[in-house]
Amino acid sequence: MVFFKKEKEVIKLIENHADKVEECLAVSIKTISAYLENNIPDAKKLALQTDHIETEADMVRHEIRDKLYLGAYMPLLREDIYKLVESLDVVANSAEKSCDFFLNQRPMVPDDLKADFLKITQVSMGVGESLKYAVLCYIKGICPIEVSRSHAKDIGLMETKVDSLEWDLTKKIFTSKIDFARKLHLRHCLDHVVNVSDRAEESAGQLELVTLKSMI
Repeated sequence: MVFFKKEKEVIKLIENHADKVEECLAVSIKTISAYLENNIPDAKKLALQTDHIETEADMVRHEIRDKLYLGAYMPLLREDIYKLVESLDVVANSAEKSCDFFLNQRPMVPDDLKADFLKITQVSMGVGESLKYAVLCYIKGICPIEVSRSHAKDIGLMETKVDSLEWDLTKKIFTSKIDFARKLHLRHCLDHVVNVSDRAEESAGQLELVTLKSMI
């Protein structure tokens, strides 16, 4: 019964952590949207909010680690579950870094590229809900393992869409008439944005590993 109680506590913490990650991504989209609209005061406030949420997610992750250390879950799964939580945390962290890049380095995005930057931001950072559902679907046992794996694969499809948008936007950047240094700066900015969906795909891969071990 003690072991079951510890698992329930970890499940609740993972749900809380997943909520924080999703919230962090949602606020990150608002941050970059405000920046692209030249609303720097709001962008600053939202960026600080993003930092705060990511810090809260870190604190929950530490709680999860402590619970696992005390014996929650089978030893075979314990490390992989923590790696899954850690991978989720990396997604939130990459979104935070993206916001920090915009507010710290202040890239000069041409008006004709702002819609493209907003679109790829929304898609790349819009994986929060799907990723959370895929993780909780497995962790809470609210759907069959195959369903959870299917949701995880959907994250990969979203990342593929981001790759396509990235290709198109990169071409637009380097065929524009702005100077080369500015082109490189925008490309670096784009790297930060697409990194979020890359990390989300890695997290989905970690989820698949955990689910496979569960089937053994």
